[in-house]
Amino acid sequence: MQLLQDKVRKEGIVLSDTVLKVDSFLNHQMDPMLMKEIGREFTRRFSDQAITRVLTIESSGIAPGIMTALELDVPLIFARKHKSLTLREDIWVEQVYSFTKQETNEITVSRKFLHEGERILIIDDFLANGEAAFGLTRIVEQAGAEVVGIGIVIEKAFQPGGRLLQEAGYRVESLVRIASLEDGKVHFVE
Repeated sequence: MQLLQDKVRKEGIVLSDTVLKVDSFLNHQMDPMLMKEIGREFTRRFSDQAITRVLTIESSGIAPGIMTALELDVPLIFARKHKSLTLREDIWVEQVYSFTKQETNEITVSRKFLHEGERILIIDDFLANGEAAFGLTRIVEQAGAEVVGIGIVIEKAFQPGGRLLQEAGYRVESLVRIASLEDGKVHFVE
């Protein structure tokens, strides 16, 4: 997706050989027009899947997830990382390690929003090692639903997440794939 690639090139900040900061348009401040185009692109790529619900993880996945759900005309549900007094029972729970934050979170989804037989599209902002995506797939499978695809805004293709998800049988569509962050520059997969 050229628009996104241009935005990463212009505004992304390489913090190390493994960390890219995109807080000016994706995961702190958000560019609503870019999010709208991201939703359209995911919808175009997965339009053949009869999706019934979009699933993401808070908080950075919410914007691309909601725009995709809007385009698909289906509900969005997001897995919570933080405990809520109103979400304590009748939930699906999984452990997910965050590469960026270097911590393990317990993510939860209410069972009343995820049902057997549903066709779920998972959307997330970044893919590095695949931990968040795998956690979400486990929740979907516990519910008896089917993961019909995983849409990633930015994939760090030099890390194993994309390959591991594909080897596990999931269809992964990444809008931008980064080959490396060496020398303080973003190098894209051609």
